[in-house]
Amino acid sequence: MYKRRKEFNVAGPCVPGNHYMLDPLRGIGDDLMDLINQGHYFVIHAARQSGKTTLLKQLTRDINAGSEYYALYCSLEAMYGWTDPEKTIPEIVRKIENRLNEEGLPPGFAENADYGSILGVLKSSLVSYCRSLDRPLVIFFDEADCLSEGTLIAFLRQIREGYINRGDVPFVHSIALVGLRNLRDYKTQIRPDSATLGSMSPFNIVTKAFNLRNFTKEEVVKLYAQHTAEMGQMFEPPAVDYAFEQTQGQPWLVNAVARECVDEISKRDYAVSITRGMAEQAVQNIILARGTHVDSILDKLKEPRVCGVIAPLIIGEDFPGKRRSDDYQFTKDLGLIRDDRGYTEPANPIYAELIVRDINGDIQDAITAMYKEYKIPRYVKDGKIDINYLMRDFQVFWRENSEIIWKEHCVEELRQYKETSPHMVLQAFLQRVMNGGGRVIREMAMGKKRVDLGLEWQGQRYPIEIKIKQNIRGHANIIDQLLEYMDKSGSDAGWLVIFDRDTEKSWDEKIYTRDEIVDGKKVTVVGC
Repeated sequence: MYKRRKEFNVAGPCVPGNHYMLDPLRGIGDDLMDLINQGHYFVIHAARQSGKTTLLKQLTRDINAGSEYYALYCSLEAMYGWTDPEKTIPEIVRKIENRLNEEGLPPGFAENADYGSILGVLKSSLVSYCRSLDRPLVIFFDEADCLSEGTLIAFLRQIREGYINRGDVPFVHSIALVGLRNLRDYKTQIRPDSATLGSMSPFNIVTKAFNLRNFTKEEVVKLYAQHTAEMGQMFEPPAVDYAFEQTQGQPWLVNAVARECVDEISKRDYAVSITRGMAEQAVQNIILARGTHVDSILDKLKEPRVCGVIAPLIIGEDFPGKRRSDDYQFTKDLGLIRDDRGYTEPANPIYAELIVRDINGDIQDAITAMYKEYKIPRYVKDGKIDINYLMRDFQVFWRENSEIIWKEHCVEELRQYKETSPHMVLQAFLQRVMNGGGRVIREMAMGKKRVDLGLEWQGQRYPIEIKIKQNIRGHANIIDQLLEYMDKSGSDAGWLVIFDRDTEKSWDEKIYTRDEIVDGKKVTVVGC
């Protein structure tokens, strides 16, 4: 009899028996049950493909296997973008009714629903149903942040009214609102010119907000070991180390790297161990493929509130607002950035690469069309890349095209990143060259006042720093920063690219190259 092979899941919630998976409730199961037992309403939020739905479905199964509560999982994803409560509220009621029937929970919900009362039908249906039950009801509303404007107000107001009257009238014992956004950001789903929430805000019934964490290194080891135990194929430790380094434990990426290694690179030859080289290739394949998950993340880069956080990050500037601001927290909730190491940086190296590629993609295509001969063999000399030759070519390109390249070849949605144009154009130029067999390593962090780049080709690393002249605070300090990066890269030579945005200066003043020897190491300063 055929036995289904388990897989690393990259599409939808994990299914026990079909997918390799960790405990969905790891670390927060007891906390969630404490809130449920106390009858609280709460929020669970996390970036896309972080395991929210898998957690909710497991929690629903666990609760229904007991005898204390009835639990219902109900996704509101189908109502995305619906702003008319007269259309949406009845659909939510019908959705709950369908889900109760599908789960085999007691019948009777919405039997006498009055759909003419849009502002009361959800509450009254839940009241009547809860009155008929022999156990308290728990509901997990997944994708709750898909609701917006009038629909969101109507939904939350009825939930709040039921909540505050629970002492006198039966209502849902515990509710979780689950989605991408934390509760504070639900308010952005309401247009400024629409009805306000008022002082009796439906948001004030929520006790706590949980954010799902990424996998730890130990958990990635444990997940990959499940495949080894079942199929005999080993993930070598350097491969696991690299997978964690590049993903930082983001669940979808962790699974995607493993799936790419097992299914596409090793071709399911389970006698072949997964090596670091395979993991490196898997990461590159994921970056180039730009799957649905990646597109859903990158699409947010076009939102002005996200741009306001990502743009300064790209060029190493400080975020102009506060880290407690809604825009910063929203970008963090999206999973695009992290700040758990004391500074703000991309959430993981894969996202860092994807962010830059998305913003400068059209520019790179334009460079490809304009200069087909700019490929890595052009710059190879004695088995090494001649970075000075490469930089001279860039200086010529920048002098001839800096005024038009961003204006003509950046898609309209990304023009808000104009201040990043020197960095984006240089990185697009380097990426175009390195597509011939090398790669560009990017290290971005907010507030550094610089961007660290590394070119890697055939095991050799070439450290480069980018600075805007107007932001320079002491030449010696810049050189020290580059020397630090050179030590990290294991290189005795480094390149400092300085862009001068002074429109009063001539190009002859801006374009130059000079070498400096510091502590026995060579630093080449490239003016642009």
